[in-house]
Amino acid sequence: MAEQERVAMDNITALEPATAGASLPAEHSPVEHTREPLDLLETPKVRTKLRLYAILLALYLVLFIAALDQTIVATSIPTISAALHSASGYVWIGGAYLLANAASCPIWAKCSDIWGPVSTSMQTLIAARALQGTAGGGLGQLVTITISDLFSEGLLAVDWFGTLSILAVTLLLLLGLDFGGAIFPWTSPKVICLVVFGTLMIGFFLFSEQHLAKYPLMPLSMFKSWSNNATFLVAFAHSMVSIGVEYYLPLYFQSVKQASPFRSGILILPMMVTEAAVDIIVGILIHQTSRYREITWAGATLMTLGTGLYINFRTNTPVARIVGFEIIGGIGTALLFQAPMIAIQNTVSQANTASATATLGFFRSLATSLSLVLGGVVFQNSMDARQSSLAATGLSESILEALSGDQAAANVEIVKSIQNARQRHVVLDAFAWSLRNMFIMYTCVAAVAMVASAFVKHQRLCKEHTETKTGIQHLTERVA
Repeated sequence: MAEQERVAMDNITALEPATAGASLPAEHSPVEHTREPLDLLETPKVRTKLRLYAILLALYLVLFIAALDQTIVATSIPTISAALHSASGYVWIGGAYLLANAASCPIWAKCSDIWGPVSTSMQTLIAARALQGTAGGGLGQLVTITISDLFSEGLLAVDWFGTLSILAVTLLLLLGLDFGGAIFPWTSPKVICLVVFGTLMIGFFLFSEQHLAKYPLMPLSMFKSWSNNATFLVAFAHSMVSIGVEYYLPLYFQSVKQASPFRSGILILPMMVTEAAVDIIVGILIHQTSRYREITWAGATLMTLGTGLYINFRTNTPVARIVGFEIIGGIGTALLFQAPMIAIQNTVSQANTASATATLGFFRSLATSLSLVLGGVVFQNSMDARQSSLAATGLSESILEALSGDQAAANVEIVKSIQNARQRHVVLDAFAWSLRNMFIMYTCVAAVAMVASAFVKHQRLCKEHTETKTGIQHLTERVA
């Protein structure tokens, strides 16, 4: 190959003097004809397996850190809420992270489409490091002005209407659902305005994506397929159930079982270990069989079964039964971590893969935020519904206040101060009943995933990779 390139270059060199003064048209120039084979002589870069595994390891480590942040505080939330004297913070300790995560997913994906996933210049790298420092510790200022000077064309390509409207939808609806029934009554003008304007912003977002955005945040063409819609719904329901169970099982352990945060973490380990092991097996299985539809069916069914079994948790449920139920539920949720992503990527064009992946990620992130809010609302309303039975046992006003809907999750340790056995049993039963109602809600959501999974179509997995270039110039070519 090297010898062929040398000969080709010699031919070009030899021809140049003879044609230097010729008046031939440019398209007939022999120089041009001798240059064409050079493009064919370029050998594609081969990525070794070692380099591939190193890249995957680095990416998975980043994903691990991000995923760890979602649930690492779950077992400590009751203690944190009690120490900081903020019951409303129970939901928002996790919800604030998940809300920001959900709102920013489409933005990052579209930035990747416009500028590419990696830095191509020193200016881009410096700007990214500045943003990373801001997110990590809040030690620097935003570099919006600098970026706008360097990449004005790219910033004009960002779907700002779509970005701002999806942020508004996420914030308004989640705040409305969180405030309703907990901080303000559902009939409060504040709650009504948040929900109404959040709903209206959905309409504006759809209008923006259809008519205003040159490069839409979420191409609406993806939603014309029943299979795609079913896949999005499965992923949405799966994320709602999985994060809800991971956050509120520790509440069951610490309230009903009166376990310490450390023991609560130990008790939830069977589910987490099962999910990790099964997720690895699923990846291997899909790679070997190229089948993901059956895995989606099985995952949705087992997730519904496992979540339904949590409804049976009572004050006297033995640990062995709890572990068994966790394993069943863990298998179900683990089967659905990868399958929906593969399904959606396999049904859209290569050019829309990034947008489809980001849309799925957005729905997952939105579901996790919504899950904690709705779970908290169900729990709080259920605890309020048991106030009369708690008061009938003769509990003091201070304890009743601590066990009210918006305070109960932060006061699980108050049960230890109740000396009367009957009062103690009624309080534990109120916690168990409220959590039971919450798991009923999650079971219904899991059932939605089970029904939706029936509409997920299977397509043969493509084993050939088609290279798609990113950047504003390539986006322009696609639109044209």
